[in-house]
Amino acid sequence: MTGNICVVGSINIDMVIRTPRFPATGETILGGPFMRHPGGKGANQAVAAHRCGASVRMLGCVGDDDDGRRMIEVLKSEGVDTSSVCALEDATTGVAQIIVEETGDNRIVVAPGANTRVGIKHLSVDAISSSQVLLAQLEIPIPTVLQAATIAAAANTRVVLNAAPAAPLPPELLDLVDVLVVNIVEAGTLSGRPESAPPRAMAGELGELGVGTVVITLGADGSFVWQDGYASYISAASVDAVDTVGAGDAFVGALAAALARGLELGKAVRLASAAGGLAVTREGAIPSLPRLDDVEKLAATLP
Repeated sequence: MTGNICVVGSINIDMVIRTPRFPATGETILGGPFMRHPGGKGANQAVAAHRCGASVRMLGCVGDDDDGRRMIEVLKSEGVDTSSVCALEDATTGVAQIIVEETGDNRIVVAPGANTRVGIKHLSVDAISSSQVLLAQLEIPIPTVLQAATIAAAANTRVVLNAAPAAPLPPELLDLVDVLVVNIVEAGTLSGRPESAPPRAMAGELGELGVGTVVITLGADGSFVWQDGYASYISAASVDAVDTVGAGDAFVGALAAALARGLELGKAVRLASAAGGLAVTREGAIPSLPRLDDVEKLAATLP
């Protein structure tokens, strides 16, 4: 069964430098190879969802430049519907500068470019309303995300929000979110709790703000799932990490695809955990995103 997903989000080019360690403030160090990869949370999650079995339509903006044309071609080649992706003449395509340490950990700075121009006028009511799941992130303007969620709620389309990068969210947006996906840092920011607080406490705070289901990713410690007051932990896959870039997007895309196919939340999170685990074993964002067969095989081994 294939579910329909509409992704409203960012489209970037990732510029990646591998380095033995992160530089200290004011320090210059020599890194390793330089690579350019297709990326952006929206584009990554769109491809991740499609590779995990969903039919996906992308809504977003790129610049009318070589990077923008490349990203549209990449998305098309991956089977993502780009008919609602706009190329803006007076903007540049978003760029992410990514430093990846030998451990696989990363630090990222984004120049959002055209992503800041994704407006309500770029939303397709038909694309959102005809989908089982609306998937959004916070690398585009929050008013646009709010309007997309409003359209989805009116059509009984499930709203999955990956609240990354973390930012204060209006209560009316949280009221419309069916599934909120955050990492532990983002959960702390949104809940007002310190990162050292128990995930249950963070999820409870977010639940009081109107979110019925919260999924907090905990890296190698798995995921915490809170649904209407009931909590559970899902184990992470045991893998050797090479590059953590794109792992969160693999998780979110696989989760959305599973929910769009009608899987219950626990099974969907197990698949998402497997997808995130497979992604860290490969370099890059979109290049690292796994396919459904591999995800299902690894998910079957999780405790």
